[in-house]
Amino acid sequence: MSDDAFFPEGTLVAVLTCEPLDRTLDYKAPEGGVFRGAFVEVPLGPRKVLGCVWGAGIGGFDLSKARSISSVLDLAPMRDEMHLFLEKVAAYTLTPMPAMLRLATRAPGLMNPPGMRKVFRRGTGLPPRETEARKRVLDTLDEYGGLSFTLKELADTAGVTASVVKGLIPSGAVIEEDTPRDLPFRRLDATAEGKELTDAQSEAARALREAVAAERYSTTLLKGVTGSGKTEVYLEAVAECLAHGRQALVLLPEIALTAEFLTRFEARFGARPAEWHSGVTMTERRRVWKMVGTGGAQVVIGARSALYLPFQNLGLIVVDEEHDQSYKQEDGVHYNARDMAVLRASLCSAAVVLASATPSLETWANVEVGKYRRLDLESRYGPAVMPDMHALDMRDERLPATQFISEALANAVRKRIGLGEQSLLFLNRRGYAPVTICRACGFQIGCDHCDARMVEHRFLKRLVCHQCGETKPMPKACPSCGVEGRLAPVGPGVERLAEEVKERFPEAKVAVLSSDLFASARALKEQIRLIAEGDTEIIIGTQLVAKGHNFPNLTLVGVIDADLGLQGSDLRAAERTFQLMRQVAGRAGRSEKKGVALLQTYQPEHPVIRAILSGDEEGFWRAEAAERKMAGVPPYGRMAGIVLSGPDLAVVSDVANQLARVAGPLQRIGAQLFGPAPAPIARVRGRHRIRLLVKAEKTASIQAALADWTRQVKLPNNVRLQIDIDPQSFW
Repeated sequence: MSDDAFFPEGTLVAVLTCEPLDRTLDYKAPEGGVFRGAFVEVPLGPRKVLGCVWGAGIGGFDLSKARSISSVLDLAPMRDEMHLFLEKVAAYTLTPMPAMLRLATRAPGLMNPPGMRKVFRRGTGLPPRETEARKRVLDTLDEYGGLSFTLKELADTAGVTASVVKGLIPSGAVIEEDTPRDLPFRRLDATAEGKELTDAQSEAARALREAVAAERYSTTLLKGVTGSGKTEVYLEAVAECLAHGRQALVLLPEIALTAEFLTRFEARFGARPAEWHSGVTMTERRRVWKMVGTGGAQVVIGARSALYLPFQNLGLIVVDEEHDQSYKQEDGVHYNARDMAVLRASLCSAAVVLASATPSLETWANVEVGKYRRLDLESRYGPAVMPDMHALDMRDERLPATQFISEALANAVRKRIGLGEQSLLFLNRRGYAPVTICRACGFQIGCDHCDARMVEHRFLKRLVCHQCGETKPMPKACPSCGVEGRLAPVGPGVERLAEEVKERFPEAKVAVLSSDLFASARALKEQIRLIAEGDTEIIIGTQLVAKGHNFPNLTLVGVIDADLGLQGSDLRAAERTFQLMRQVAGRAGRSEKKGVALLQTYQPEHPVIRAILSGDEEGFWRAEAAERKMAGVPPYGRMAGIVLSGPDLAVVSDVANQLARVAGPLQRIGAQLFGPAPAPIARVRGRHRIRLLVKAEKTASIQAALADWTRQVKLPNNVRLQIDIDPQSFW
């Protein structure tokens, strides 16, 4: 921190808070002064709130009325690079700074003083009498891999009373101990030997180690076919980062992937890293946040929001499965964690590794123009080889209306069962059926709060809206005409597919992997572990199963509807279908046994289906890039999605039309404005939605123009405006 970043007692300083204000607030520096970046507690009205000293105060008012900072918190100050990072993300995404600070301080109890606390962890003893409640406590402690809990956290997570937890202490089954609130994580062994690498892996690992050792910004695409050992290669980069005394961040797209990854990581470095995602306890979140800021956590494994942790000396960011759509945050602050990872690394002289078997077109284009380096792993690790891929032309099938598995695919599944191998049936559609229709009057059951059809979830015996989460019991009679017994499901979801599988393969052990069928991330991880150990013969799953899981005994992948992603007008439809099909096919044959992937399709001649089957990835990317370039859309142009929403359709429409009439700032940069028009889902949670789309040249200053444009119209109190730069979805 530079010398001029210190403010003596009584100096006016600007403090940024997490409150929804449009500016910083001026306060007097407290006794002893304060550094820029210090986290502080400040009075705001009758409350005291968290803030960060952002710089010198602005003044311009009666200074005798200025209030003083209440206290400087015992937290590592925000570093200059983090300060700049938040400002740049805010400018790119057009997000108010208080929302950015809120994103960077998402840990509970940061204003609480440090101290001791009682925590509870698993002991080696056994209770003299095992009850259902006691079993839930011990299972919870086992599920969380040795993590400590506060009494309330453990009781709430296990669904028991505090007395049940305390009753396990005398036997040693649960240990109660006093501990500082936030302890450093165990040190990792950077010198530990990893797995033996192939020549291709060794060459890629050497290149990544050199990039990390240089201690300057770089971005590398690590492209490897599924099962090629990309993880072992980038763990070598993590080891190099640790050897240089710097911190590393590994982003994963799915919580369910962390269990297997943590096991591999601990085997490699002798201890577990810090975890940051929705599956960790609040106590652990605070600990991770504080330890990252003081260097007490060397490596963090996390979801996209881990990018905003206060790293002290960040030297490496790995974005695993970098193409994954879940890296795009689509509520609150709209950002793409892949792109923001590159930005953050550029500000702290860190290396970035983007790992994927099917990279995003944005990354491919950056490699083509020389912005990113590319390393390729073209064969699977060990004896495993890539699966054979074939299309099953569904136009030749004569299936009953209630069946969705072709006879050819069914025979292939039977063959695998006979061989003692596993099959995966993939359908990227949750629930039982996407539409429930009345055969008497044609009424389709929709959500009361959204313009979306409710999806039947037969396992839950309820209808669910996948937009707002609203649920209702499955009615016996049609809500419109009142006729009973005529409601019918239309189309398949994974639950309906599971029903068919149980009818056609009654002796097979079946597991359904869908995010809405598990009460917790830990339960999902446990199911994945059992599958990997061979506990299941037929796996039915949504896109959850396409993300990096390793099932050694899985030799057949059957895609129920390979055409599903090709429908609609999404500009990324072809890219996403290609990625998803290649990824899910890659689950087959990851061990010694040869794998096969069968794609059921009504369009075997479609260019995307042909590219998937041929494996001509470079040809696909070149063709897709040419189409996008001709259309002037990302990554060869700029786009922004604007959604206006509110409870009164007339008011929202009026605001949208006002915006359309004052598009001068957009016209000055040569941008095109499309709309206003009702959003594809025109009502969500009772709010009507109208969408506008802005398209501009790659070099256009689109953020400044958008800010000038939207500033011209004053929004009514109940109307919300959201801007999404480079949108990933258009609903």
